[in-house]
Amino acid sequence: MSTKQGIADLKADLNTHLGQGVSLKANSGRKKIVEHTGVLESTYPNLFVVNVTDATASRKLSFSYVDVLTGNVVLTFEGQEQPLSVNHV
Repeated sequence: MSTKQGIADLKADLNTHLGQGVSLKANSGRKKIVEHTGVLESTYPNLFVVNVTDATASRKLSFSYVDVLTGNVVLTFEGQEQPLSVNHV
């Protein structure tokens, strides 16, 4: 399966979870992992947006689909015990 098809499948999967709560772990480099909880707000052709509300502020974070496919971002939706599968490629 091509990378383009993997991205299209992942985008379609994320579209089914729009408006749903999500927790994510993102690799920020140099052994630094950041964790956030928010709501999957929207998907675009090359990226998706998560609205994160922390104790101090609300902000929007964007990630590319390739981040999920490569494992740099791991998404777990509310009501699911397993993270979103990255076997789309």
